[in-house]
Amino acid sequence: MRQILRLITIAIFAFSFSSCSAEKTKDSYNADVIIYGGTSGAITAAVQVVKQGKTVIVISPDKHLGGLSSGGLGFTDTGNKSVIGGLSREFYHRVYMEYDKPEGWKWQKKEDYGNKGQGTPAMDGTDRTMWIFEPHVAEKIFEDFVKENNIKIYRDEWLDRAKGVTKKDGKIISIKTLSGKTFTGKMFIDATYEGDLMAAAGVKYHVGREANSVYNEEWDGIQPEVFQHGHYFQKNISPYKIEGDPKSGLLPYVSAEKIGEKGAGDNKIQAYCFRMCLSGNPDNRIPFPKPTGYDASKYELLARVYKAGWTETFNKYDPIPNKKTDTNNHGPFSTDFIGMNYDYPDATYERRKEIIKEHELYQKGLMYYLSNDSKVPADVRKEMNNWGLPKDEFKDNGGWPHQIYVREARRMIGQEVMTENETLGKKAVSESVGMGSYSLDAHNAQRYVKADGFVQNEGDIGVHPKNPYSISYASIIPKKEDCLNLLVPVCLSSSHIAYGSIRMEPVFMILGQSAATAAVQAIDRNVSVQEVDYAKLKEQLLKDKQRLEL
Repeated sequence: MRQILRLITIAIFAFSFSSCSAEKTKDSYNADVIIYGGTSGAITAAVQVVKQGKTVIVISPDKHLGGLSSGGLGFTDTGNKSVIGGLSREFYHRVYMEYDKPEGWKWQKKEDYGNKGQGTPAMDGTDRTMWIFEPHVAEKIFEDFVKENNIKIYRDEWLDRAKGVTKKDGKIISIKTLSGKTFTGKMFIDATYEGDLMAAAGVKYHVGREANSVYNEEWDGIQPEVFQHGHYFQKNISPYKIEGDPKSGLLPYVSAEKIGEKGAGDNKIQAYCFRMCLSGNPDNRIPFPKPTGYDASKYELLARVYKAGWTETFNKYDPIPNKKTDTNNHGPFSTDFIGMNYDYPDATYERRKEIIKEHELYQKGLMYYLSNDSKVPADVRKEMNNWGLPKDEFKDNGGWPHQIYVREARRMIGQEVMTENETLGKKAVSESVGMGSYSLDAHNAQRYVKADGFVQNEGDIGVHPKNPYSISYASIIPKKEDCLNLLVPVCLSSSHIAYGSIRMEPVFMILGQSAATAAVQAIDRNVSVQEVDYAKLKEQLLKDKQRLEL
């Protein structure tokens, strides 16, 4: 009898050990779904996997969760808010709940907040949602999502893009990070802004602007002399170091490359910037520092814009609670570092860090210039000195955002491609997994010299859909020959100009949730992501309050 009990004990121990080792052995980890990325879409995807009863691991290159949603973009680009559902809407409900607390208003009285949002009040008491928020509030909500759902996250872990993806029979078996950790799963989701897992897995993708002829579009390719926002030179400004003298050479940040033909494709992508959170409260303000290597002459083009009478410096200092802003690009020479990001999507990690640092120094230099240089109008300098970086945001980074605004990088060429024809309602979308509604919003892609010798920007487009549009399931999955168990809700399959509308944070959260739902159903039925039964997928998405159609 004693021998039998001993054997049972050994068997139980062995079973327990094997169960644990299925989840983790030395530097080897396992879950049903592996998510790569720390963006808002990554976190909603992870929450959905747990809610559907499966295990999940999030591998985040970022230490801070939420991407742009917690990285300074607090003046949310929402479009029609009625089409934002599911966990995305839950996020904005939780924002409302945070600001419904008295302690949420440290630097400003709630009644003094202007309640300004994009086309709607920031706080919607009827639906109990709030669309405008401070970065730290967003990050807290994402961390709450993680804690409440007991989601395992490995932070500061970077995919080995050279040899870190193991595939067999068209499926990803495991991925490995530069630290040596290996993650094995049944389904994988790439929720990064860059699409690194997608690319490393051999999935086809595109970088740059397609020619209009590729997808029969009007607004995709090069768009010279098209001005749909105020981000262009409204008066003739000389781009030369000595005004009017081409022999003197070009000023900084003006390209010598001749512009291509209208509608042609190129390798250019819309400009990046940091969405700075600025504080207007003296007790919560860090003066703009003079950055390393600061050179006032780099901003001479802006000095000439002011000299020509431009007065719109503060037009995109959008108010968020507690006397802060979400500060975005505005005007012909602003926070967008035009033309300085072309190599970012496919760049090495080292080169990306250099590009990010270049953007940081450019933008910090711009803030210092606006605050101090005598060529800046006195009223602008005075107003600028009422602003500074916030002491209570991005505390481990001196008040500077952790996340650069990667407006677009790689875009998958998947089972179907979303184009302006779908987003503008010219072509129907089947098998919807979410909706978008924002304008086809692309920032400038280049700053060039016109034939008349004056400077101009190109690429800034803002075309408004008449109605919200559906986003197809086929646009978040690769072609079958590329990969059978990967979903891509952020770098989804889209043309450049359609992505200008889809690329909004609420939409990434929506698509993250839908991708996770599909991943779970593929596991349950033991099929590829291309073979998921859409009728059953739709049933679950509607049950989870996703908005799929008008």
